[in-house]
Amino acid sequence: MRRTLLQMGPLFEHTQKSYEENYDIHKLWEAADQDALIESIADRCTGVVTDGGKGVSNAVLEKLPNVKVITVFGVGVDAIDLDYCKNNQITVGNTPDVLSDDVADLAVSLALATCRQVAFGDRYARDGKWPKQGPMPLTTRMSGKTAGIFGMGSIGDSLAKRLSGFDMPIKYCNRSAKSGCAYEYVDTAVKLAKDVDFLFITASANENTVGAINNKVLDALGTNGYLINVARGTLVDETTMVDYLVNRKIAGAGLDVFENEPGIPKALLSLDNVVLQPHNASGTWETRKAMGELSLSNIAAFFDNKPLPAKVI
Repeated sequence: MRRTLLQMGPLFEHTQKSYEENYDIHKLWEAADQDALIESIADRCTGVVTDGGKGVSNAVLEKLPNVKVITVFGVGVDAIDLDYCKNNQITVGNTPDVLSDDVADLAVSLALATCRQVAFGDRYARDGKWPKQGPMPLTTRMSGKTAGIFGMGSIGDSLAKRLSGFDMPIKYCNRSAKSGCAYEYVDTAVKLAKDVDFLFITASANENTVGAINNKVLDALGTNGYLINVARGTLVDETTMVDYLVNRKIAGAGLDVFENEPGIPKALLSLDNVVLQPHNASGTWETRKAMGELSLSNIAAFFDNKPLPAKVI
């Protein structure tokens, strides 16, 4: 018997095809009447397929009393009420680790692109300013500067390995010091920002991290410091960050994520000290395929009464 699943939004094509071949998939985002779709499958739907951005609301889950598993295509689960799931015996799986290398790669790329003004330099060359105005203004080096990592999980660890290749001293802030970690632990984000030239945000979004990068942290980072965010836009007080970038209270930022995606604050679009990406840190063919395979493995394991390869709760 094919299991009935509700899918919240489109996925990577290869993954989508596998779900449709193996399960009775109902695509919520395509439904003209979403409430009617949910009602029509309420008695037989046992699982939800989603991604980290969309998640699934309690309002939807309340209408699907037989759902017992949620598989998330992504590492973030902040768009799911985990307490609700615990109380209703709903298992949640995600796809960590397989995307860590690509996210770390982009974090390094954003840091280099920001301090070396790669996008500005590209425009300077394309617009013919080089022969007319001479060499572009000098930029700032990254090698040898101090890096701070806010969130030393799998992504933070992968990032630290890459930054070591730039001869960068590395410090990190986590809920607690990690046993066996070779890098210096700092117990608050403010202290971390004060000690570093580049502040990388790689933490997961939860009640302890949302809004954690606030005016105090940015003040500590200072006019020579760079902010790089490849985690969640909600971890940063975006209004304050925009003000600090516009008024050069920090040197610059490389941003892959935003508070109200896909919306990006208009003030950022014209700034030369900011490099923007459309939440694409894990956006390679290799990683999306691996994420899809892990997502499928999670839900298959649940229905086979086996441990999930990547279980959140």
